[in-house]
Amino acid sequence: MLFGPKPKSNQSIMKRISILIPAVAILAIGVSVRADLSVPDVSQLAVTKQRVGLTDVKIAYHRPLVNGRKIWGALVPLGEVWRAGAHMIPTADTWTVIFSKMATAWGSYTYSQAEDALRVTVKPRPNEMEEALEYEFEDLKPESATVTLKWEKLAVPFKIAISDDATVANIRGQMRGIGQFQWQPPNQAAQFCLTKKINLDEALKWVNLSIQNEERFENLTTKSELLKAMNKPDEAKKAWEQAIAKTTPIGLYSYGRRLQTEKRDADAMEIFKDVAKRYPETPFGHLANARIKSAAGDFAGAAEDAKKAQAVAISDAQKTSIKALIDRLQAKQDINK
Repeated sequence: MLFGPKPKSNQSIMKRISILIPAVAILAIGVSVRADLSVPDVSQLAVTKQRVGLTDVKIAYHRPLVNGRKIWGALVPLGEVWRAGAHMIPTADTWTVIFSKMATAWGSYTYSQAEDALRVTVKPRPNEMEEALEYEFEDLKPESATVTLKWEKLAVPFKIAISDDATVANIRGQMRGIGQFQWQPPNQAAQFCLTKKINLDEALKWVNLSIQNEERFENLTTKSELLKAMNKPDEAKKAWEQAIAKTTPIGLYSYGRRLQTEKRDADAMEIFKDVAKRYPETPFGHLANARIKSAAGDFAGAAEDAKKAQAVAISDAQKTSIKALIDRLQAKQDINK
């Protein structure tokens, strides 16, 4: 019988394997993964965003510095495509802003005019010194904004706007959500279309859905106005009568105030007359009279009505709010403006 080294047990072999596997794994990680060190960039990354209409507009870009260099006509050549978040062709008098369908290209090295989605000609303007390139949203409106590129002593503005069709499409998508089971969202959708005088047939379906969910003064009023806009006066009158049956002093008065915000002053005055007639001894009846007299220039009479409203107001907050109106009337200011 030959004697040699005693064979190692399975347990010993397994111990050796269990030690080697982690070593191999660590080696594999070291070979296959590269870790870059983050250091400050010369042109720092920036992100600016703004909601326009119902669309979120985001601009992600880097901010190179002037750093004592001549920018326009030197670092940035005139008459050539320059990548500045969007492609641009700067010239001495006008710029062409190019929106490309190709969003993954780096720089303007592979730019192709065939991939243009839109070209807009804009006029640059002088600006205060901006050391770092910047995009800023300016002249904000509910459905539009101006994006301005600012760098060195130049500003380049271009306007973006969201179409009513795009907004309606967005609303249509929202109406497939949980809002369809409540009264407010369908009513708001109908009101948007009513204000814009667009998509009235679908707006009527939305307001009917709102009424189906919960019949209220607000949505019955919307329906009445929609039917009037659709040249259906008899149906509009019926909806208005239903709305009046549901209203309260504050509800009808608030409706008049809403009409004022929509620049429908004559309609608002008719509502205030109705409030004063229906609810003469309430704070809102007196306030309605105050607004009618204020609109006619009778500030003294309006102030007296406002004082009556303050006397029967049911909360300190109401009294304080009415006091502010009295002060304006005593200063001969129209409280409707």
